[in-house]
Amino acid sequence: MQASSLSLCRCLHCSSSPVGSRRFRVSAVAAPPLRRDAVQHSMPPEKVEVFRSLEGWATGALLPLLKPVEQCWQPTDFLPDSSRPMEEFEEEVRALRARTAELPDDYFVVLVGDMITEEALPTYQTMINTLDGVRDETGASGSPWAVWTRTWTAEENRHGDLLGKYLYLSGRVDMRMLEKTVQYLIGAGMDPGTENNPYLGFVYTSFQERATFVSHGNTARLAKERGDSVLARVCGSIAADEKRHENAYARIIEKLLELDPDGAVLAIADMMRKKITMPAHLMADGRDPRLFDHYSAVAQRLGVYTAADYTSIVEFLVERWRLEKMEAGLSGEGRRARDFVCGLPARMRRLQERAEDRAKAAEPRRVKFSWIFDREVTI
Repeated sequence: MQASSLSLCRCLHCSSSPVGSRRFRVSAVAAPPLRRDAVQHSMPPEKVEVFRSLEGWATGALLPLLKPVEQCWQPTDFLPDSSRPMEEFEEEVRALRARTAELPDDYFVVLVGDMITEEALPTYQTMINTLDGVRDETGASGSPWAVWTRTWTAEENRHGDLLGKYLYLSGRVDMRMLEKTVQYLIGAGMDPGTENNPYLGFVYTSFQERATFVSHGNTARLAKERGDSVLARVCGSIAADEKRHENAYARIIEKLLELDPDGAVLAIADMMRKKITMPAHLMADGRDPRLFDHYSAVAQRLGVYTAADYTSIVEFLVERWRLEKMEAGLSGEGRRARDFVCGLPARMRRLQERAEDRAKAAEPRRVKFSWIFDREVTI
């Protein structure tokens, strides 16, 4: 998500030791271009049967992590009630605006970036539906994999909806520019390098849901520190959803490590080598050609999502999946892949320290953001 995180990962990919795989197309060279025309199917057909055999497991292990609709919060739970008499509704809006008046412009830049990322949800459902063996074949399939994807999407849909309405009522942002950015982003799509392969796809979502949990958790903390307790609850509630979703995707990889340790470890190494491309990396507003980099730099500076967070997520997943202790079922190639992934956090921290030293020496600069009526913030 953040510029410094992306730079750190690029350095790692250029300096990493080879971990090749014909099955997963792991490459020792730099990450491939973000946009590719050729469809890549890197999972052998027999691996599709692994996911079909896991349908019963998915029903028992994943679907319970979803909440029934009647138990879910809804955006209106946090927003002024438009059904009340006009005077009461206007008073609630004035109270919301009074709270948000204490929030600085750079906070709104990262909150808008989070909202835009969440609003590009159609792209993410489409991406998951490209994965062989787990896609929703009919659009209303009863397969537990399809049920998971649709219901996960339904839960996620509330996030951008809530943030967008909160931002609209705040009066602090140019909603038309936000809406244009969302339209640009959905139109641009994304290519996270998952190659229609659910091994790769679920490594990606495990990391990405953890990243959004961290990011929304930090926006909640900052809102609370600056006096908007309602916005803190908004961001905290979104973070809690992301935590549940992260747990589900991480469970899938845990199961694959149990059933196919070599294939799963090679997939983890593949995605770590490519770097985890953040879902909004193609965001555009029609004005700033480096919008994502500038937004990421603000998030890094505020501590919403940083290079250190990226490293910590890798470290967290290595520990959760107990990769350092894995031996059984690994080929020589699998062991090399395991060692590569387990060694990443230490190497990332060394590169991070160098990047931080360079950042301290660099002159801060101001950049205009169309989202906040072309006001400038420091990056």
